[in-house]
Amino acid sequence: MKIVLFSDMHANLYAFEKALQSIDAQQPDAIYCLGDLVGYHLYPNEVINAIRKRGIATIAGNHDAKVAKLTTEQLAEGGKNYAYGLIGDSEKTYLATLPAHIRLEFKLQGQLLTILLVHGSPTSNDEYLLADKDEAEFIEVFAKAKADILCFGHSHKPYHRILTNEISGQTTYLHAINTGSVGKPKDGNPQGGYVVLTIHDNSSRTNKDSVTVEFIRFDYDVEKAARDIEDSPLANEFADMLRKAY
Repeated sequence: MKIVLFSDMHANLYAFEKALQSIDAQQPDAIYCLGDLVGYHLYPNEVINAIRKRGIATIAGNHDAKVAKLTTEQLAEGGKNYAYGLIGDSEKTYLATLPAHIRLEFKLQGQLLTILLVHGSPTSNDEYLLADKDEAEFIEVFAKAKADILCFGHSHKPYHRILTNEISGQTTYLHAINTGSVGKPKDGNPQGGYVVLTIHDNSSRTNKDSVTVEFIRFDYDVEKAARDIEDSPLANEFADMLRKAY
């Protein structure tokens, strides 16, 4: 089964449109969005409605959850809140109903393989699970989440890390997968990115190579996206972030 996972569009419609074209070419069996549809750019409604039109299962990122907490006064201040003030009422309602996580379960080789999709971590959409996290602490995150494969975004830095776990003399493998970012990468590469996760028929928690993780990067008009920000009330720093991917 081929699953596409993406996150962190941050209202960058130019990047998201190219992402969808690239995703369509993959011909996946399923598509999931791991949150942060809004913030930092000018097209939150267009991004939200493209996801709604396609019926893509989506979870709430920290920026999506933030929208409901902003007061009318805060939105009127503009500045960093300007991007949130662009969101329509229908789109706000949609964001407010997004779940915190999605759990997928596969019965393979007589074993249950569990995938948990979150934005930041299983306990917080604002927590970073970075690639260099202490191994014992990371394994504890998996144990509490009751997951074999944990997929997330938030840091905008893609990686796949395999952790080795010993339980009652049996070796099992845990997969931590960061999807990177469609619309605001922070790994020095301005190309948008997403993940293709393939679940094989021999996949199991005791098979280290039972899943395939492919990181896809795609080009989009970064300069046009950056100029739109510079021609708007948004901070020019946001444009610089797109060009330099930080």
